[in-house]
Order: sequence, then structure tokens, then C-alpha cells
Amino acid sequence: MLLEVRDLRVEFRTRDGIAQAVNGVEYAVDAGQTLAVLGESGSGKSVTAQAIMGILDMPPGRITGGEILFKGRDLLKLKEDERRKIRGAEMAMIFQDALSALNPVLTVGDQLGEMFVVHRGMSGKDARAKAVELMDRVRIPAAKERVRDYPHQFSGGMRQRIMIAMALALEPSLIIADEPTTALDVTVQAQVMDLLAELRRELDMGLILITHDLGVVADVADRIAVMYAGRIVESAPVHDIYKAPAHPYTRGLLDSIPRLDQKGQELYAIKGLPPNLMKIPPGCAFHPRCPMARDVCRTDVPPLYEVTPSDGTRVSACHFWRECLDDRVDGHVNG
Repeated sequence: MLLEVRDLRVEFRTRDGIAQAVNGVEYAVDAGQTLAVLGESGSGKSVTAQAIMGILDMPPGRITGGEILFKGRDLLKLKEDERRKIRGAEMAMIFQDALSALNPVLTVGDQLGEMFVVHRGMSGKDARAKAVELMDRVRIPAAKERVRDYPHQFSGGMRQRIMIAMALALEPSLIIADEPTTALDVTVQAQVMDLLAELRRELDMGLILITHDLGVVADVADRIAVMYAGRIVESAPVHDIYKAPAHPYTRGLLDSIPRLDQKGQELYAIKGLPPNLMKIPPGCAFHPRCPMARDVCRTDVPPLYEVTPSDGTRVSACHFWRECLDDRVDGHVNG
């Protein structure tokens, strides 16, 4: 296994109290596989990714437990200089806001070439040539001329391609893409997702795709892990999730996707708001928003039940996952 996250726990200490941002997250991704991590804002998706990359702001953040095994090594036990050698070279991250992530006073060629100067000891001239190759690889037109341009001279979609090129520079084994299609129009979203899928196949790398939109991962993900209030509430192969979700929250996310056969109907939305991470409800954190909730949901935290006991490839943190799977449930499971 390329990456295994085991019982990861992260908290943030603030003036108002302690926010439990990540509460025992477990997931894994192998070479050539795409894992999509889904959930609303504040569910812990990006914090988990930052902990994996070793870029979590500490303080106020603090990793209080768990393991992050990358190629068998626990990253949490490595010294900072050892982790720095892994970042960029063996694992890389694509950030959601390319304009903010890129340095506005350096050309894109300088920013792409820096990876080769720092990690490979190349000369500036050779690094620039590599930068042009990378820009060609992610299909930026006229790369040789545009390598001297600054980030603001590119469109949003082209800037995102530059971020992808930067992540790919040293051909890492794992890439984490954090909302890579945010603020892009639908056509450009599709182009970016197709590019990521193609590069994953070409390089046989692992890809963790963080998003809140189930619609963008259907054709590229192998597995989906759904997060809520810092926990994985469902994990399954992508086709199983779309065919029959085993958690009411996942069903709600699916029902929120606009569909062609619902023209003229009101767009569905999950009722209520995500919980305050400093005051996570007892029992199942989703119970205040869930119409399936019963007394046990308000008191007992559901474990990850094995929906497929024979191989353990599908789990759900719902006491009543069997009822959620039942196709005979009328209408939306959430109302």
C-alpha cells in the first residue's frame, strides 16, 4: 500500500476552546488508484491532507494521535528535514486557489524550475528547459514563449494546469489535489479532471482528490471516502456509492446533485448546518440533520460497520445502514 492513514486525530486550540477537526480518520490509497475524499466545508478533508503533507500550522493545530504510513514509514515519526525531502519529490499537493498559491512576483518558469534547482541541483538554464517540458505536458499552448509570463497573465484554468505541472515536476508517487476545480467553469473542470486522470495512469501514481462535489469524481475515482465532522462516515468503491449509498449523509449529498430529469423542481439541500467542531453532538454527529435518527443515534457513536463483511471494502458509520441501502425507502432518505 502506498499510503495508509490510521486513526489520525487533529485538534486546534483556540481562545474559545478546542476544535476536534479530525477524529480517527482512516483511509488508504495505492499506486495507480484515485481516492476521492468528500464532505462539506469543515468536515476535516483539507486538515487531513495538510497533516499528511506535513504543512499543518502547529500551533494552533496539533496532531494528537494516529499514524501516517507512506511506503511503510510513519511520517509522524520523521524529523522535519527528512519530511522536507519527501515533500515535492515523493508526494506533492495541488492547492485549490492557484492564484494565491503561486508567487505573483516570479515567472511561472522560475517557480517550476525551482523544483529542479533545489531537489536535483540543476542549473537555471536546464531548469527552465524542464519548466517548458512540464508546461507542454499539461497542454499549455506556446509554452516556450509563456514560460516567462507571470501568474496573473494566465486564465484560471491555465493557472490550475501550472499548479498540476508543479506537483508533477519530480514525478512523485502520490499527489493530493485539494479542490482542484474550485471557481472553474464546467468545461474547464472537465478538462482538468481528465488531465489528472490521464497523468495518474501515465505515471502510475496514487491520487487523493479532495472535493465537496460528487459530480466531478464519478468518472475518475476508484474509491470514495465521505467525511463528516472529522470522521469517515462511509467508504466504498465509487460505483457502490452512486448505486446505493449506505449512509444518510452520503444519500443527501447525492440527492443535492442537479439532475436532468428534475427540470423545474426545487433543488434538494440537506437541512441544517454542519456541527460546531468545538461542540460536536453526542452519538452520531449527523443525527440533528438526519430524518432516520432514533434514540440510539443520539447517544451511541456508530462504529464503522462492514457493509461487505467478506472483504471489508465497504464500511458505513450508521446504526441503520441496512435501511439506508434499502431501495424500498420512499423519496429522499433525508425528507
